[in-house]
Amino acid sequence: MVSIRQATVYDLLQIQTTNLWCLPENYQMKYYFYHLLSWPQLLWVAEDFDGHIVGYVLAKMEEDESQPKHGHITSLSVLRTHRKRGIATMLMRRSQREMGDVFDSEYVSLHVRKSNRAAFHLYSVTLQYEVNDVEKGYYADGEDAYDMRCYLQSTPPKPELIRHQTKKKYDDDDDDDGNTGAKTTEGKNTTTTTNDKDNNEKDKDNDTDNDDDDEQNNNNNNEDEEGSSSVDVVAPIESSSLDDMEESPPTQPLTGAMNNLQV
Repeated sequence: MVSIRQATVYDLLQIQTTNLWCLPENYQMKYYFYHLLSWPQLLWVAEDFDGHIVGYVLAKMEEDESQPKHGHITSLSVLRTHRKRGIATMLMRRSQREMGDVFDSEYVSLHVRKSNRAAFHLYSVTLQYEVNDVEKGYYADGEDAYDMRCYLQSTPPKPELIRHQTKKKYDDDDDDDGNTGAKTTEGKNTTTTTNDKDNNEKDKDNDTDNDDDDEQNNNNNNEDEEGSSSVDVVAPIESSSLDDMEESPPTQPLTGAMNNLQV
C-alpha cells in the first residue's frame, strides 16, 4: 500500500536518493530546501507501507511577472519497483490541485525529453498536457525538450468570489421574483377584468331573458283574466222575468199536497 502525503524536511534525503536512482538531472540539497521553504504545498511524496519514499514531485510557482501566474513541475520520479501503479499520476494531480487552490495558477508547465516516450504519454494522454513549444538543446547533454502546458479549467473560485457570486445570484433571483410577481398580478387583473366582462354580459342576457319571461307571463295572465271574465259574466236579467217572478204564487208545501190526495 502506498500513501500520498505532503513532504517534510525529514523526507529530503530520501527524495534526493530517489532522484539519483531514477533521473540524470540531479540537484544539490539546498535546491530541495529552497522548494520546501518557498512552496511547501507543492512538494508531495509517495510513502510505502514501511515508511520508505518511493516517489516524489517537486514543483514551484514561476515568479516572472511578465507572464500569467502559473506553476512549473521541476522534477517527478518514481522508483522502478513501484511504477505502473498510478503513483506518478496521483502525485501530479495533487500538486496541480494545490497550485490552483493555493496560488490561483492559470496553468502548469513542464519540460520532458523528446526521447522519453513513457513520460510524454503520461503527460499528454493521462494528464491532458499540450505541447506549447520545442526547446532546442534544453538538457545538459544537448537533447531537445517539449515545453508542455496544462490549463487548470477546473480550478475552484476563491471564497470571496463565491460569496460575491452567491449574493449576485440572490439579487437576481429577487429581481426575477419581483418581475414575476408583477406579471402575475397583471395577469390576474386581466383575468378578473375579463371575468367581470363575461359576468356582465351573462347578467345582461339573464335580464333580457327575465324580461322576455315576464312579458310572456303577463300575456298569459291577461289571457287567463280574459278567459275567466268571460266565464264569470252573467247575462242581465230582463225586467219581465222579474215581474213574472214577483207575480207567481208561492209553491205549496209537499205536506199540503199529500193531504189533498188523501181527501
